[in-house]
Amino acid sequence: MSTRDLLVLGTASAVPTKTRNHNGYLVRWDGQGLLFDPGEGTQRQMIRAGVAAHDIDWICITHFHGDHCLGLPGVIQRIARDEVPHPVRALFPASGHRYWRRLRHAAVFRDTDVVRERPVEGGHAVIETGEAPFTLSARRLDHPVEAYGYRLEEPDGVTMLPDRLAARGITGPMIGRLQREGRVTAPDGRTVTLADCSVPRPGQKLAFVMDTRECEAAYALADGVDMLIIESTFLEEDADLARRYGHLTARQAGRIAAAGGVRRLVLTHFSERYPAEDFPRYAEQAAQAYDGDIVLARDLDRISVPARRKPRAEDG
Repeated sequence: MSTRDLLVLGTASAVPTKTRNHNGYLVRWDGQGLLFDPGEGTQRQMIRAGVAAHDIDWICITHFHGDHCLGLPGVIQRIARDEVPHPVRALFPASGHRYWRRLRHAAVFRDTDVVRERPVEGGHAVIETGEAPFTLSARRLDHPVEAYGYRLEEPDGVTMLPDRLAARGITGPMIGRLQREGRVTAPDGRTVTLADCSVPRPGQKLAFVMDTRECEAAYALADGVDMLIIESTFLEEDADLARRYGHLTARQAGRIAAAGGVRRLVLTHFSERYPAEDFPRYAEQAAQAYDGDIVLARDLDRISVPARRKPRAEDG
């Protein structure tokens, strides 16, 4: 069965704590691994989570503040040391190319040519993903430095309905031909179309939104996704600080999720200013705006993308 989940490698913001590493998020999607914002300590957190450099196919940097990228040298050197054979495509803000180069070559090591640069620029960028089982896009967020959020989408498809297939005598290899060609001739001579025996299946979607003020791009990224991974650095009583430093509060994150009809909201990137006993308040404040499934991320959590809703024949 295909794996679609998030491995949380770190949940702190600018300053790590005894229980929270700097940022790091590995999304696993049908055999592809997307590593978002590897902060300090990411390489060790990967070991603790039971994943390896070979599990990385994409590196996606939202921006070049240290807590989102200072783990990059170790990750790339591990990719080289472990002789990862497949391409690892690296997305990052084009305006930060000099920081990318410094991090990419931060120390002496036997280099690798599998890491392929894909600088991102403009307000809305669509990334070529080749044979990957998803599309990727990026939108510029509202942060003091250029920052992007990312959106991963599975192409829309259809779900075959066994009862409709059986009623029309479509069995065995005929089902595959119907899916490929869109129509077949049934045993009784009737033409049967794909629409006769299926219902639309919207592709699953995931969004990753880090450091930003509340903005149109954050809402666009979150629109209709199954899972939203989003920063919620501050609690609502510090909303003025959030605005000043270009961050979200938990309630603002909930508002973005509610507007987008998000199915699962994952809160992360927590300020070190709050003691451990305050952390339940993040979920409580998000719930003031959003009544769906809220997950308060912890280091080394594994969080599944919500299961696809079962189709109903009347949807066709």
